[in-house]
Amino acid sequence: MASVDVVTSRQNGTMTEPVGVGGRPLLPAPGMPAAAEMRIATIRAHARRLFWSALILIAVAGACGYFYDNLPAGLEDWMLFSAAGAVVLLLVVIPFVRWRSKSWTVTTERVLARSGVLRVRRRELRHVRGYTIAVRRGLLQRMWGAGTLTLSNGVDEPLRMTNIPHVMLVHETLVDQVEVSQILAHRDAQSAPDEPEIPPRPPAPPAPVV
Repeated sequence: MASVDVVTSRQNGTMTEPVGVGGRPLLPAPGMPAAAEMRIATIRAHARRLFWSALILIAVAGACGYFYDNLPAGLEDWMLFSAAGAVVLLLVVIPFVRWRSKSWTVTTERVLARSGVLRVRRRELRHVRGYTIAVRRGLLQRMWGAGTLTLSNGVDEPLRMTNIPHVMLVHETLVDQVEVSQILAHRDAQSAPDEPEIPPRPPAPPAPVV
């Protein structure tokens, strides 16, 4: 089960921008203002880790149905439901909330990392500054098409996108966005008008001779 919330798709993935030849994002024409920031994708870790939580939920539901009004002497139904509720809370609800609370949002300008439930932590890395992208994939991750991306600009702490689905497509998208952002920044710097030269001040008139 993958978790990539997208607006539209390109190759089963994450692009929302108009694309040109070769699948690269289109650049605005010279002299035209840059497009507003757009969300490309919101990504969460691969949901395969929730498999055991789903299995436990099914087992607890089956056990409650089987043992309801069929408990050994000395045990009450409320004890059964209390134990079932505790198991579901610890092994189903909490893992799901932790998985859901961590996400990465890729836009046309930056990568935003968000984590936490009560105390939310946010980080961002802008494409225009440039960064290297390291890909790490284990055997199970390869089977599921997942992997871990580490984004590093050499200055800030590396930003890790752990165990994300469609990892190679996300990698391609990030490379595209870094390239486009730096091209636009270089073009804007080259086309910026030069500051007008200030004409020299005329010399002061000579003082009158007395």
